[in-house]
Amino acid sequence: MSSKNPIFSSSVIEKSPVAYGAPMTVQGAVQKSGALLALVCVGAAFSWNRASSGGAELLILVGAIVGVISALVTCFKKEWAPVTAPIYALFEGLLLGGVSAKLNAAYPGIALQASMLTFGTLFGLLGAYRMGWIRATQQFKAIVIGGTMAVGLVYLVSMVANLFGAQVPLIHDSGQVGILFSLAVVVIAAMNLILDFDFMEQAAAAQLPKYMEWYAAFGLMVSLIWLYMEILKLLVKLARRR
Repeated sequence: MSSKNPIFSSSVIEKSPVAYGAPMTVQGAVQKSGALLALVCVGAAFSWNRASSGGAELLILVGAIVGVISALVTCFKKEWAPVTAPIYALFEGLLLGGVSAKLNAAYPGIALQASMLTFGTLFGLLGAYRMGWIRATQQFKAIVIGGTMAVGLVYLVSMVANLFGAQVPLIHDSGQVGILFSLAVVVIAAMNLILDFDFMEQAAAAQLPKYMEWYAAFGLMVSLIWLYMEILKLLVKLARRR
């Protein structure tokens, strides 16, 4: 397996031990993905409800910090994924719920639109992958990882610039360049889902340990949450142009 997803690099399967007990399965990974998604929804619902009383800011901050820490731990300690992946999902839910509530207050209905588009993209791509219309070829993986790294670099430069009171021009605006940039990032985030589907199949075929079901589900959640946030940004930019 040679996935180019940063979470699902080829070394993940090559360095993972073969299971001595029951190995991971695609069905098991899908079930774990459903469990993590439920935790995201629980965290998001809690944060959304607290937003009405003005407590969303703290939940957003805590969700972001714990989410990043748990994600890093999961990447470096994959065998801890049965514990760290649920923590990641729950606290990322706090982040998503708080951000969504604040934006929905400014642009009513935008959170529902972003959710529908995210799940529509997920199931649409899953169907296309299962039908064989989209395959994770080496060229496809190279393009997706290249695009993902480019987006990461742009966001990193933007964050550093913000620390010095500057901004990367155009990409955060609601003009045509900003909208096209967000649309491109949405496409790249969506294509990462294909790598997630491919990893589940390849890891199951390699008979990796059972805990890798949680790791595979974690990777899918990372892509799905990123996709949702990017769709939300795109919708905000479009709403500002009205």
